Amino acid sequence: MIGRLRGLLAWKQPPYLMIDAHGVGYELEASLTTFQTLPDLGVEVMLHTHLAVREDAHTLYGFASTAERSLFRGLIRVSGIGPRLALLILSGMSVDRFGRCVREGDTAALTGLPGIGKKTAERLVIEMRDRVGALGLSPTAVALPGERSPDPEISPADDAISALVALGYRLPEASRMVQSLEIEGLTSEAIIRLALQASVRR
Repeated sequence: MIGRLRGLLAWKQPPYLMIDAHGVGYELEASLTTFQTLPDLGVEVMLHTHLAVREDAHTLYGFASTAERSLFRGLIRVSGIGPRLALLILSGMSVDRFGRCVREGDTAALTGLPGIGKKTAERLVIEMRDRVGALGLSPTAVALPGERSPDPEISPADDAISALVALGYRLPEASRMVQSLEIEGLTSEAIIRLALQASVRR
């Protein structure tokens, strides 16, 4: 099991990134919460990891905190929640907010996430209620950065729309989500995070 990975950040495009560790490029998938913490390309980064093994693929997931990884591991134990959906949940709300939703039985907030219907939200509340405390989850707040995208060839808005589609939204819906925001001067990661937060509040 690969539990932690340290190396140079070689590439990032939500939800995917690559870390160059001693000449070996490790491809990972990460939540937008983790993307908020990533440095510029070429800078060293350390992520906690989880390796998901299936017959047709071995997928490595990266997390900025052990709390986020613990929640991810708890989520994929819930019936009907796979790694991709768990990553989407982590992208749409912070660890502490998810914990509050579970403790307060706030299924409305959970159904604001793509791929989470009423029955799935109710199942999350029921099955995660005992696990949230057992997992030792602590609040994690990540500030939204205000820098512009370092890639001048790609519009941060278009980059954000593409990432939202990769996360499960339809293209027209993703476009509306981004166009409804004040995004001047924000990176694509910040735009995606704001779009998901706005979706949960609706």
